[in-house]
Amino acid sequence: MTGSRTYLDHNATTPLRPEARAAMLSALDLTGAASSVHGDGRAARKLIEAARHEVADLVGALAKNVIFCASATEANNLALSLDWQRPGKPTLQRMAVSSVEHASVLNGTRAPTVQIDHLPVDAQGLVVIPALDAMLSDWRERGGTGLVSVMLANNETGVVQPVAEIAARVHEAGSLLHCDAAQAAGKIACNINDIGADLLTLSSHKLGGPLGAGALVLASDTLHQPNALIRGGGQEKGLRAGTENVPALAGFGAAARAAAQGLDSYGATILALRSHLEAALREASPDIVLFGEGVQRLPNTLNFAEPGMMAETALIALDLEGISVSSGSACSSGKVKVSHVLTAMGVVPALAGCALRVSLGRESTIQEIEFFAAAWKRLRKNLHDRRNRAA
Repeated sequence: MTGSRTYLDHNATTPLRPEARAAMLSALDLTGAASSVHGDGRAARKLIEAARHEVADLVGALAKNVIFCASATEANNLALSLDWQRPGKPTLQRMAVSSVEHASVLNGTRAPTVQIDHLPVDAQGLVVIPALDAMLSDWRERGGTGLVSVMLANNETGVVQPVAEIAARVHEAGSLLHCDAAQAAGKIACNINDIGADLLTLSSHKLGGPLGAGALVLASDTLHQPNALIRGGGQEKGLRAGTENVPALAGFGAAARAAAQGLDSYGATILALRSHLEAALREASPDIVLFGEGVQRLPNTLNFAEPGMMAETALIALDLEGISVSSGSACSSGKVKVSHVLTAMGVVPALAGCALRVSLGRESTIQEIEFFAAAWKRLRKNLHDRRNRAA
């Protein structure tokens, strides 16, 4: 709860952890730029490198392979290039992204459109493996390899992709796998070696760190990218120039450390709250549709729709009740549009337009869940009362 409001939109951004706040406040007392060789600069550099180790530990990577960026969007843009070089390996010729990726992947590829393939998903939102196999086979027949991008967990539905299985197929075909784990990190295990990703994207503010920090993590330091995203002073292995945001990175590292330490307890606690909410919604709304309920989802995420209850109407009504949730598909203008994720899953527009996303966080309580459920019941009753009067 934030102030007098009930905040249930943690997949958009989540409150700053106390550990991150403390690390940032301490870093704000430093004066030096991390690239300077004097004592003040070395102190700033020490904080950045400590944060690099903390972020690396969260995903089982080596600190030297963590490239800090200003956001997960920026990290995705850096990753999605065909210029990655591997010793003794051919040049990447194709790129493929799943149809349910975040907009920063769908719109952030640094490759010509004619070289990009899109992977379909099934009704639950999972990548269709036979389609992946067919695409990789086609690449091999053409004598080429490529870069495949599949997110670990979807930001709208919470559906968790079988990334390890996908990675095995991609690697067998001699290609690379990029995985956007921005929504998954801190909620479920996402060890870069276990899931088999070559490139992994992380976001600070999705796991309790500050806004304005993200990372691209490499599985191996043999990967080389000659095409920098931001050119300038050569920071971050020459891939992301610009004076480092020391307070934000210190907060990112502290949040990553806290998330790793609390991962085991987080899942069970949040899943119990989500299950309670699902039961309450089903009781209030027998016709409710839960998207992705037949497969593994993030324990904190619930995406649902009641036929006839338009998302925009519900969002406004809940906001007036002091409840923050999302349609899961708000665009930059703040308007609600039909979700490309649900469309890719085959959900008809009329139902997709009713979809709401409730995403819980470590601060969420049973009282907030019950408050939301009661508000939903009132909203539903008002809708049906208006329908009856109109009839």
